[in-house]
Amino acid sequence: MPRIEIRPSLVSDLEALLTLERDYVTQYVRQIEIESDENETLTVSLRRVRLPRPTRVDYPRNRQQLLDEWSCCDGLLVAEMEEQLVGYISLTLKPPNTVWINDLVVARPVRHQGIARALVFAAEEWALTKEQKRMVLEMQSRNDPAVQMAQKIGFDFCGFQESYYANGDVALFFARNIR
Repeated sequence: MPRIEIRPSLVSDLEALLTLERDYVTQYVRQIEIESDENETLTVSLRRVRLPRPTRVDYPRNRQQLLDEWSCCDGLLVAEMEEQLVGYISLTLKPPNTVWINDLVVARPVRHQGIARALVFAAEEWALTKEQKRMVLEMQSRNDPAVQMAQKIGFDFCGFQESYYANGDVALFFARNIR
């Protein structure tokens, strides 16, 4: 596999980042189940549900929303392979000592090659330089590949919000402490 370089973005990178395909295909969705017992204890869990057929899911942010977000985020790291931008991760610092991963995108032809993981680990290193203690990763409830990746690298489900995205999609939140 070619070498991947992860670096802070440059203004000249933005147009190329906007050309990356952000949609994805999934055959699973996460269904949120909430149960309450007689002691009024709530239990929230995610159930992986197979869809009848593979479904293409549009990314929840459009071009202008991405540009607006990038202009006010605290960090934007890019992945470059053979002098081509193949992915990015946008980072926002939020109290208390938490770095929020708003967007994590990898170009379709090079997905499933560890680039998303490499971006998350680079974001962790970036967060340590900012004295952050926790990372939160947000994603659509239909983004099964992202949920699987998050769980594989030690993120735990920590919440959800209905109608979080402008298109009405539910957001799932996964978090982990930084070493």
